[in-house]
Amino acid sequence: MTHAYEKLTPDRVLDAVESKGFMASGHILALNSYENRVYQIGIEDSEPLIAKFYRPERWSTEAIAEEHSFTWELAEQEIPVVAPQRDPNGETLFQHEGFAFALFPRKSGHWPELDDLDNLEWMGRFLGRIHAVGATKPFQHRPSLDIQSFGYDSYQYLLEHGFIPRDLELAYRSLVEDVLKQIEAAYERAGAVTNIRLHGDCHPGNILWREDGPWFVDMDDCRSGPAIQDLWMLLSGERNEMAIQLSTIVEGYEQFMDFDRRELNLIESLRSLRMLHYSAWLARRAEDPAFQQAFPWFYQPRYWEEQILTLREQAALLNEPVLNI
Repeated sequence: MTHAYEKLTPDRVLDAVESKGFMASGHILALNSYENRVYQIGIEDSEPLIAKFYRPERWSTEAIAEEHSFTWELAEQEIPVVAPQRDPNGETLFQHEGFAFALFPRKSGHWPELDDLDNLEWMGRFLGRIHAVGATKPFQHRPSLDIQSFGYDSYQYLLEHGFIPRDLELAYRSLVEDVLKQIEAAYERAGAVTNIRLHGDCHPGNILWREDGPWFVDMDDCRSGPAIQDLWMLLSGERNEMAIQLSTIVEGYEQFMDFDRRELNLIESLRSLRMLHYSAWLARRAEDPAFQQAFPWFYQPRYWEEQILTLREQAALLNEPVLNI
């Protein structure tokens, strides 16, 4: 399974697109994606399409169908998300020679300017609308963002598969265990927050800024979780700057969706969980040649030394008061 993409040759990619009734021009451009394989495909006498080939065995068919269904729920409410194309039968997920794939319209744009408060309020309004739809019903087949899966499971995978250098293992182990206890305490302070359907990976790279405002792309990591997960990754800078940014986002957000301020307790916890999950994600893909080429530093002791330093900083941040907005 690790090397399944070796069989995804350019000819197979073009054949898959043409199997859905399109006439490919032969132009194919691999886009910057590692978890899945994503290509821009030239189409005769038409705009190019984006073809996304899902990593085999990562998601079930039902889980991918929920991603597509949620995206279309948003699009039908005129929320600017890039939804997969439907065929004449209304289907969005297709199969070709063992690969599940979907086709998307191409959207151009650039990263949002997060130092512009008007832009942040604009994104806050759309996130409020996304969450208003997301709160209407739960996912049935997609996972939740929780301490167990992002924290403990990630940590155990790294330990059990020997990715942490032996001379750093004790320091890493003791630090992560302390951080996880701090995260659990933060969740206890927040109380019973509500999990809703989220974008799940709403960092600036997954937002295209166009003349008509932000467009949200790549719902591949949509999952259930607290609303703040889709907000905190838009924050940057010093503590006082992040407080202003978050206040602005929430001002736009609350035009469409109530924001539970207890979730402010979770910002640094979610940041810490993302760090652990990211390391485990790289480890789980370590035998994929594309990951070996793109992330060679992951296999070096320096990476883990830096992780220890960053987690120590997170441990300190987890002890600070929550942002005041």
